[in-house]
Amino acid sequence: MSHTDQDAIWVENFEPAQQPLRIAVVTETWPPEVNGVALTLSKLVHHLRIKDHTIQLIRPRQDKYDIGDDKLGWTELLLRGLPIPKYPQLKLGLPSKKALIKAWIQKRPDLVHIATEGPLGWSALQAATLLRLPVTSDFRTNFHSYSKHYGVGWLSKPIVAYLRKFHNRTARTMVPTQSLRVQLEASGFQKLCVIARGVDTKLFHPGQRSQSLRDSWSADAKDIVLLSVGRLAAEKNLDLIVNTYTSLLQSGRKVKLVFAGDGPYRAYLQSKCPDAIFTGMCSHEELATVYASSDLFLFPSLTETFGNVTLEALACGTPVLAFDCAAAGEWVIEGQNGWLINGEDDKRYVLKALDICKDKKTLEKARQFTAASVANLDWHAIADQVEHIFRETIEASNIKAYEA
Repeated sequence: MSHTDQDAIWVENFEPAQQPLRIAVVTETWPPEVNGVALTLSKLVHHLRIKDHTIQLIRPRQDKYDIGDDKLGWTELLLRGLPIPKYPQLKLGLPSKKALIKAWIQKRPDLVHIATEGPLGWSALQAATLLRLPVTSDFRTNFHSYSKHYGVGWLSKPIVAYLRKFHNRTARTMVPTQSLRVQLEASGFQKLCVIARGVDTKLFHPGQRSQSLRDSWSADAKDIVLLSVGRLAAEKNLDLIVNTYTSLLQSGRKVKLVFAGDGPYRAYLQSKCPDAIFTGMCSHEELATVYASSDLFLFPSLTETFGNVTLEALACGTPVLAFDCAAAGEWVIEGQNGWLINGEDDKRYVLKALDICKDKKTLEKARQFTAASVANLDWHAIADQVEHIFRETIEASNIKAYEA
């Protein structure tokens, strides 16, 4: 049977299928280590794997029993590391340029993504450059800001110079906020792109609130539970939480204080706040319940590149009081889902807490807006953005190689 000119003809155009990528991810921290870098990077790697990318994870061996885990859906290359001073549970990867060159000659990745800037990260940058592999990086930790809290503030400028040299040798550096991008560009960092961190809204949500947990804290309906989450360390500005809590008690406010986390500052904090509750380290599931069962999240840190705890608190329905920087500066809407303090004004922080805690209805009203404010920060969407950066970087590298 012949077709006439009037017959309908279907012409369908499909986008060409994109090949999965082979991605080498280099990091000096990884779960079960508990810190923002390890936890958020593991979420990103997991979602990249869901998208069928092949992942080679390169990290220091965490202890002599660490043999990796081949059930996670990616391969692991474990290298030597040394404990970090004052953080013995964390490892600093040792230089491993030869091992990386050997591994990448045997199984050449499409791209190397470096998440941390220690000796292992530097070795990865050198090896990738030698093998002409495209490299991207993350700016995840304000080491230069931390230095002043450990009596080595004089190291701040050399550290910034090293970080600038490191990141400017990569094709793209991902930063979590626009404000950090502006700050780094002013310090001479180049080729920056903003990729927010994600939050697991299936785990962190208001429905995790537990009356039995509040009962264990001896918190009744009129009590306002103040929460701090993270490492108990000097650089987290936890003295401001102590001052805030003390001022609230002295003013007659009905408040309880909960510290979720552990660290070298714990004994000091316990001496200053003997009535506070110290949970120690919490699992993700436990932490979600702690967030949702609290009434106000206190986050006075000024050294964060992001501060994922801010997003987790909001996702759990807990309003945030923080300085106008990092994740709080991007996602806290003044007077709606939380409150922001401009500058580094500790006095204003305390006064704002006193004002907020006058009436618990202020917090209950803010609670209505919190979870919705971060509903779009799903890890799947973040992985899509990162994949786009990876593909752009690989394409640009191929064009550059062809032109050479």
